[in-house]
Amino acid sequence: MSLPPSKFSTIDPNSKAGALKRLRALSRILDSAIVIPGTGIGLGLDPIIGLLPVGGDFLGILLSAYIVVEAARLGAPAGMLAKMVLNIILDALIGAVPVLGDLFDFTWRANDYNLKLVEEHLQFPGRKRDRNVWFIVMLVAGLLLLTIGLVSLTVMITSFLVGLFTGK
Repeated sequence: MSLPPSKFSTIDPNSKAGALKRLRALSRILDSAIVIPGTGIGLGLDPIIGLLPVGGDFLGILLSAYIVVEAARLGAPAGMLAKMVLNIILDALIGAVPVLGDLFDFTWRANDYNLKLVEEHLQFPGRKRDRNVWFIVMLVAGLLLLTIGLVSLTVMITSFLVGLFTGK
């Protein structure tokens, strides 16, 4: 015989530690996994995959968006989620510019900044948590539209340059 559903949440309060551990690992992999010897400068997967034409920026935005979604699941307020999305948008827009964008990707660490925002939020759990699901859905949809736009722009620029050099 099964027990009736409880009116209280059965989520373990220590589950935030596991989520934070995953976010720290992902942020480190994306922004500073490899330290350049003798410099102390970290290099992550995000600027490397950003070098791949078309799909690199798309994949980078999707991986960064996971941090935002996880922050929303941890109860982050809408204002903080918006700031996190702005960090990703800045990274994506400037990162889409050939050469300059690639250099920018090596210095701007949107995932590290976003992780710091999540950690700050979790440090002060007494703050008001407004979990507007539609706001979160709109943020993620906006990131998806931005990604599609960047991929389209990259394809158009690439086909223009190919046509310019090949005369077609």
